[in-house]
Formats: sequence, C-alpha cells, structure tokens
Amino acid sequence: MEEQKITRLVIVGGGTAGWLTAGIIAAEHFVDSKTKTNEHSFELTLIESPDIATIGVGEGTWPSMRSTLQKMGISETDFIRECDASFKQGTLFKGWKTGHDDAYTHPFTIPHAYAETNLAPQWQSFRDKVDFAEAVSSQNTLMFKGLAPKQISTPEFAFNVNYGYHLDAGKFAEFLRRHCVEKLGVKHLRANVTGVISAENGDIASVTTDVCGDIQADLFIDCSGSRALLLGEHYGVAISSKSDVLFNDTALAAQVPYTKESDAIESSTLSTAQTAGWIWDIGLPSRRGIGHVYSSRHNSEGRATEELLAYIASTVSQQAAEAATIRRLDFMPGHRTKFWHKNCVAIGMSAGFIEPLEASALVLVELSAAMIADQLPANRHIMDIVAKRFNEKFLYRWDRIIDFLKLHYVLSERRDTAYWRDNCDLSTIPKSLSERLEIWRHQCPWHRDAVHVDEMFPSASFQYVLYGMGFVTQQSSLGSRTDREAANIGMQLFQENADKTQRLVGMLPSNRELIDKISTYGFQKI
Repeated sequence: MEEQKITRLVIVGGGTAGWLTAGIIAAEHFVDSKTKTNEHSFELTLIESPDIATIGVGEGTWPSMRSTLQKMGISETDFIRECDASFKQGTLFKGWKTGHDDAYTHPFTIPHAYAETNLAPQWQSFRDKVDFAEAVSSQNTLMFKGLAPKQISTPEFAFNVNYGYHLDAGKFAEFLRRHCVEKLGVKHLRANVTGVISAENGDIASVTTDVCGDIQADLFIDCSGSRALLLGEHYGVAISSKSDVLFNDTALAAQVPYTKESDAIESSTLSTAQTAGWIWDIGLPSRRGIGHVYSSRHNSEGRATEELLAYIASTVSQQAAEAATIRRLDFMPGHRTKFWHKNCVAIGMSAGFIEPLEASALVLVELSAAMIADQLPANRHIMDIVAKRFNEKFLYRWDRIIDFLKLHYVLSERRDTAYWRDNCDLSTIPKSLSERLEIWRHQCPWHRDAVHVDEMFPSASFQYVLYGMGFVTQQSSLGSRTDREAANIGMQLFQENADKTQRLVGMLPSNRELIDKISTYGFQKI
C-alpha cells in the first residue's frame, strides 16, 4: 500500500474552488492539451453536484490570480469578457479609523524603491501633511480616481501598476469548467456524492454517487463547500473556531445594477465600516456587488439590513435600495484543525472560512492547489510526508490571515459601539499580533518582519494598514550623518513617486474606459 503510485485524483465539488483547483493541478501536469497526455499518467476527475449553485460571494482576487490564469493558458481578454471582470488595485477603507470621513488605501503595489529603502521612517516626520500611501505609492491616487492599472496597448497580464480582479464568481466557475474540460483534459461528472467507501487502512477507497456509481481514486480533494463531505462529515475533522478573535459571522449580499451604463467602475474594493461590521462594494462592468458583513452578537439582521439599504440608497439610488434582493449567509469564522488527513485534502470553504475583508478566500485556493500540484506525492508513503508539510504550512497561513484581519480592528479609534470596543479588548488580540504591535511602536515594519519567503502578507501590507489607520512608530532622532543621508534619499524618493504619480494619472484611462476597449478590441497577446 505504501508504494501505491498516485495516478488518480478526484475533486469532489465544483464552483470556483473546485474548478480553480482542477485547472491549477491539470496545467502543471498535462503537457499536451490535444492528446490529453500527461507526464505522470494520472487522471483528474471532478464530481460536481447538479443541485448546488455557486455561492458567489468571493468576487475579489489578489494579483496572484494573473499568473495563475496565465499558467493555465487562459486569455486575459477572454477572461475579462466572459467573467464580467474588472480590475482591482487594492482596498479603499472608509470610516475604519474614526467612523466619520476618514479614508485610506491598501494598494497592491509596494512602496516606491521598497527593495532597497524603507520610506516609513522618513515619512514619520511629515505624517500630518500627506497620507502614507499617497507619499510612497502612485496607486493610492489611481484608486481614488478610479483609474485603470494599464492601457489597452499593454499586453495581457502585463501592467503599469500591480492589480488583481473583481469578477462574477458564477461566471468564473463556468469559464474555468469549459477551459479545464476542453483544454486541460479534466474529466467532469455531474452527480451527487451519496457515500464514502473506506479502505482497510482508513483511506477513502471510493466515493459513491447517485448516477455514476462508485468512483475510485488515490487522492481525494474536498471542495464541497462548508458541508465538507469528506474531511468534515466522513473523517470528522473539526473546525477550530476563531470567533473569539474575529466576531463577524453573517453576511447580507445584494447585486445592484448601475444607474446608467456609463457609470464609473471603482478600481478597488470599497470597505465602509458600520456599527458592527463593514459593507463591501465591488464594481463589475455590468453591476455592483454590495454586501454587509457583521457580528450577530452585536447587531440584529433588521438593523444590519437597514444599514445596507441606506448605503445602497446613498451610493446608488433610493430606487436601487427598494428593488434590492438580499441573500443571507451564515458562517462560523474558523478553519479545520488540519486540512490533509489520510488521502483526503480540503480546499476552499471545506477547509474554513472567515470574513472576506482582504479577499483571502481565492488566494488560499490558489496556494493550496499550487502546493498539491508542485508536490504531488509519488506514492502513498510520500503522501503522509507531504500532508504533514501541507498542514504545517496552511495552519501558519491561516494564523497570519487572522492576525492581519484583526489588525484592521485593533487600530481603530472607534468606541461608539460595543462591537468596536470589544474588538480592542486585549483578550481578543492574538499574542503574535500583540508582540508585533509592540515592536512596531519602536521600529517600522520592513523585510525583517518576513519569517518565511512566501509570507501571505508582505511587510508593505502592514505598513499601509498601520499608517493608514494612524499608528505611530516612535523614531529615534535623526541626528547622525547616516540618518541625515537616509532622510535626503527619502525626500528624493518621495519626489520620484510624486512625479511618477503625475505621469500615470495623465496616461491611464478610467476602469470603465479600459474595459469597454477590451470588449471591443481585446488586449495584445504577449
């Protein structure tokens, strides 16, 4: 059994998580899309229930999605046209600091000259005159102005400033399905999994379906959503709740049409703080996805709905608010105590779910599938070693995501409701985050803060949130010759960033203008 070769993979569950996982693994191992041959002679089958629709809440990606699509052999032009996609350059936060008119951005582009120079210390001396992101990144202005990250003449997946996407999750899943089946040799079965048959060693030998019989495999990937048919229901791997740190457990979601076809498309996710949560606003070419994530312990569904409708009325129209159809989604913030057990690994909501504040859901799918594709076990014995490494890696990644999301709350000055007061209670802050905050009070984050080469969030991300929220790092006096030289270099780099910002504002189209041109002409192929 230990030397049993891994030749058959089965993914249980479709949707974005299932098909993205299938595409990443198939693209890594299938070498000829015409003959459907692959270098490891394995077959990849995805079993998708015809009775379960895609949830469609995760509509934002990280910039990593560009390289993922490119590796899968997908045309960016086709993707944007068929998935109702637009460009995302980061997140624009409103009302998180004071609850009034405050706003700051977390751009996808790292600060100017970041590899060689940490501009945060130099910025401290004139922090009252210019926002941090404005001083160090051109993307801050582009986000506020709703400009695109590139031009129509820029080749596919190339850019002037770094970007990810906003997309229609349902259309994206269907787009990936067609590509996986037609181009990457993935076998697709429409059936409901009704049972699991175990092998003598406790592995899953096969899954039973209602219309396709028993399906055998050497490795099963559970993408069945929050139900977690295999890892949760069959193996009983528990969820580790994080509700003591992250309070939000309910989402109200709506799809809202534009007032007119020429309305601007935001080039960032808008996140507007509320009394007990926050409202997301995602601009697609054909509509806006607007929703309210909140804590049911601190807010009622009725009041949360009122806040959501008031936001729609003020940012779209009263008519749009009155016509809005709202879906409610309940979740327990947390993740599985382990993600790979025996010959079963969970990806997507089967592995866990927390609020979509920094759009981490799809990037976790990308990273999970990429690790499986890269370290696909040669045999059953090796699988246990890979599983151990996988669990260690993703337990660490979930902890880092939770720390980063909590950072947004603990920096707030808001004390107007129990929700914001409770979020700043020291007992709700992970020790790892508390220790980092203590260090950052005396030294600005930079490369030293990265423990691993593949950290989820680079130190630049912490800088944008810390200083966007008004955090103060107490710097030593700039009295030495070295410090004075660093300050002079900093001023030069700040000016370079300002000049670059001016050039980009003058040359880049609006998000709407670029997407309309893509629809008509398409991008150049690289």
